[in-house]
Amino acid sequence: MKSISIEGQVRQSTGKTQTRELRKNGQIPCSIYGVKENLSFSAPATSFKDLVYTPEFYTAKISLNGSIIEAVMQDIQFDPVTDDLIHIDFLEIHPEKKLTLELPVNLEGIPAGVRAGGKINQRMKKMKVRLFPKDLIEHITIKIDHLELGRSVRVGDFEIPGVEFLNSPNIPIVSVLIPRVVKEETPVAATAAVAAPTPAAGAAPAAEKGAVKLEEKKKDEKKKEDKKK
Repeated sequence: MKSISIEGQVRQSTGKTQTRELRKNGQIPCSIYGVKENLSFSAPATSFKDLVYTPEFYTAKISLNGSIIEAVMQDIQFDPVTDDLIHIDFLEIHPEKKLTLELPVNLEGIPAGVRAGGKINQRMKKMKVRLFPKDLIEHITIKIDHLELGRSVRVGDFEIPGVEFLNSPNIPIVSVLIPRVVKEETPVAATAAVAAPTPAAGAAPAAEKGAVKLEEKKKDEKKKEDKKK
């Protein structure tokens, strides 16, 4: 198990004024919840860089007044405005007491579903576990070579000796999503057949009668003109 060493100073005063002054001087106020007693200490902000800003899991070896306390991070607080680190809680490691913490998830392999065109979706970056210090591991490794399209690995699908998973067994850790096939709709040109209007029944005979009458009228007018001559 990888660990990071931190040189700290025990804090006698834990009031808001003192902690504010510590932060101004580049120190981070911390607490250790120990097996026998709880301690407050401070250490330079730079001491926590590799412990806080990393996806990996580390234990911390905290040196206080010549004694070394091995612990794990329990809680981290950041300023809501500046996002600066402002406080860390540690939990002392005792060989006979179980630890409750979050371990990073490490995926191993390329899923068969990805090779078939799917997309991997890791839904859980960390998993909450309970274990004895002797069973402490740096991360949870999940092999995903076998994962087909549309399939998932859930919390309840695997076991690690000595590790109790506290997340719901039905929660998917990683899935291979089926790609959405967007079919382009081919616009069909609607061919509108423009039909000539069909005359109503009886319209043709009526038109013919009108033509005959017009012709007779012209003949009568011609006869009248001839008589005048």
